[in-house]
Amino acid sequence: MLERTPVIAESLAGKRIAITGSTGFVGTALVERLLRSVPDCELVLLIRDGKRTKGPERLRREILKNDCFDVLRRQLGGAVPFEEVTTRRIKTIAGDVSADGLGLSAADGAILASCDVVIHSAAAVAFDSPLDSAIEINLLGPTRVAQALQGLGVAPHLVAVSTCYVAGNRRGNAPEELVSAGPFDLGLDWRKEVAGARRLRSDLDAKSREPEALRRFRHEARTELGAAGTPALASKTEQLRTRWVHDELVEAGRARAASLGWPDAYAYTKALGEQALTESKGNVPVSIVRPSIIESAYAEPRPGWIRGFRMAEPVILSYARGLLKEFPGVPEGTVDVIPVDLVVASIIAVAAVGPDRAPAISQVASGSRNPLKYRTMIDCIRDYFTEHPLYDAEGSPILVPEWTFPGRGRVQAQLERAKSIMTRTEKLLQALPLRGKQAEWTAKLEDKKTEVERALEYVELYGLYTECEAIYSVDNLMSVWDMLDADDQAAFCFDPAIVDWTTYITETHLPSVVEHGRAKSTPGKSNIEARPQRLRKQVLSEERHVAAFDLENTLIASNVVDSYSWLATRRLPTEDKIRYVLQTLKEAPSLLSLDRKDRSDFLRHFYRRYEDAPVAQIETDVQELFTKLILTKSFPAGIRRVREHRALGHKTILITGALSFVVEPLRPLFDEIVASSMTIKANGRYSGELSEVPPTGETRAQVLADYCSSLGLRLDQSIAYADSTSDLPMLEAVGFPVAVNPETRLAAIARKRGWLVENWSKSPGGPRPLLPVAATRSKAGAV
Repeated sequence: MLERTPVIAESLAGKRIAITGSTGFVGTALVERLLRSVPDCELVLLIRDGKRTKGPERLRREILKNDCFDVLRRQLGGAVPFEEVTTRRIKTIAGDVSADGLGLSAADGAILASCDVVIHSAAAVAFDSPLDSAIEINLLGPTRVAQALQGLGVAPHLVAVSTCYVAGNRRGNAPEELVSAGPFDLGLDWRKEVAGARRLRSDLDAKSREPEALRRFRHEARTELGAAGTPALASKTEQLRTRWVHDELVEAGRARAASLGWPDAYAYTKALGEQALTESKGNVPVSIVRPSIIESAYAEPRPGWIRGFRMAEPVILSYARGLLKEFPGVPEGTVDVIPVDLVVASIIAVAAVGPDRAPAISQVASGSRNPLKYRTMIDCIRDYFTEHPLYDAEGSPILVPEWTFPGRGRVQAQLERAKSIMTRTEKLLQALPLRGKQAEWTAKLEDKKTEVERALEYVELYGLYTECEAIYSVDNLMSVWDMLDADDQAAFCFDPAIVDWTTYITETHLPSVVEHGRAKSTPGKSNIEARPQRLRKQVLSEERHVAAFDLENTLIASNVVDSYSWLATRRLPTEDKIRYVLQTLKEAPSLLSLDRKDRSDFLRHFYRRYEDAPVAQIETDVQELFTKLILTKSFPAGIRRVREHRALGHKTILITGALSFVVEPLRPLFDEIVASSMTIKANGRYSGELSEVPPTGETRAQVLADYCSSLGLRLDQSIAYADSTSDLPMLEAVGFPVAVNPETRLAAIARKRGWLVENWSKSPGGPRPLLPVAATRSKAGAV
């Protein structure tokens, strides 16, 4: 029997402890527990600088603002300010475990070397990380940390956090020993795996730049964005290229891991990371801690505390919302789950007992000591959501299904079929000229498709874990437990046997999941107007600077074809009007196609029809055009919105591809109008040619930027109203984009990005001809 002595507080008090991965779930819990429970230890947090945020600011925003520190704040009670304690006891150093030398400066390297203990918890924890990223962080990260600590007289004790799933897809006992050459002793060389992953990244990047691939990405970009302009299409094309490389690397990680007997790239790279660390540690004493599936806290800092969604939460909520009818798994199998506070306590205990007494590897798992059966977990979840259902947007309770236990292949096949049907339907709807509320059908369909894709992803990522039949030994972990006295065991409990799974799942974990996921857990209709009202309030704030408006389908239900048709038929006899209407309707598909490809090209092409139109006649007719067509097709809510902006002191600007003489009567509404203009020939007739680039696509964004700059106003405090993806550059340029009566593509984009959507309509009772034509006044002088 080992002698039990007080270990933890005494051993770590006054010590300098470095932590990597402190912005993550386990890392944040470690920082909180050490500050609260180990007096006067000093923490050194290695934090990677963000693009805009340095390490100290990330500490404040991403770690110390977390509600897990509320317990410490209450303990301090105001006698010592929380900020004073954290400033005195926490130091940040800028570093990156994916960079050689950890990216440390000489000064920060010296600080790290001065530590007594280094806890390495940084990891690419996503089960679908790209292979190269997982290799750099999970495989090489621990080795880089050890190398940074080598060559010292007395090297710090390195406690490396790994995972039980390094054991791979085995059945039966999984002991606490090094998996040195793959789960089935395949003789793997981690150096060759690193070289292969890096080479694959380079090869895929080169392949993504081949002409055929770039043409495909360009086509996909145009399909998604339509005539959004060259800059937007170029940006989307590059985004699709980099996403393709990313997705190929994710698939490569899955395939490589599966071929070697691991469930995913995370477990595969973690296993090889242990091998690399063991071979490369030099004089650095190393202890490895392997948790199983880490979930919400059992007790510390409070029951149910969680940060970010772990593995089970998305699946649980999808089931509770009725989105996931089935999920693969073995009902009599063991789901190895461990609360985060037990993991944190075990890491601290291993650090405290020191490298001479701590085991080389300790597994923190429940399966061998206090198993949770898959059927028990599912029954608890079903019973909980039967008694405490979630509610849909209409306020009706969502009935959870009886969850069967099918094979992974069957569930995947069902979801793949649903995804395929939705994809075909989505393409069909996008081809139709829908807009406004009708276009929302496509956006809602896309939401449903995303739900199916997410469910499919869960099955692909997590299915293997629910089917895993490995039982992880915790003999080494319990040997550390036996070194502790009763006080330490009470203060830093990590014995998996303490958890009553039914109580933990139904009274601690599931309520936390519902709260954390912001799921609707009360009856009554959702206030679906809450978000639009909030966004509308932001748009109509006095703080805004400029309100920019498109015209067609944004302020009026008309377009350049309608305006031309009215003017062109103004003086035609009835029989000629009929011929004109029939001919224009015949041309409509080709005109629509050209407009969708490039708005500027369409305008140049269509405006050629004004060639030789008499300027004087147009100036006379346009006044009646305004009253007979523009006003009758205007959206009263849109006109009111312009006036609201003016009343608030905002500058208003109309940016339209319509011809200047058509929109001139609207000038009293706006501080500025930018429209297409046409050159005039010496004989007083229009040339049919534009005098400058029409304000469409990216040109609109530049016009608005120049306007704001000329007045000393800010784009990020401005609003833009538009209806089409061709207006994306302008919508994306401002701080407050508004999609008005959006066509299908823009409706989907606006929904995805959380933009305000307005559906404005004409006054009821107005004429609705297929093509507006003017009443006949004379038989002479047609345009």
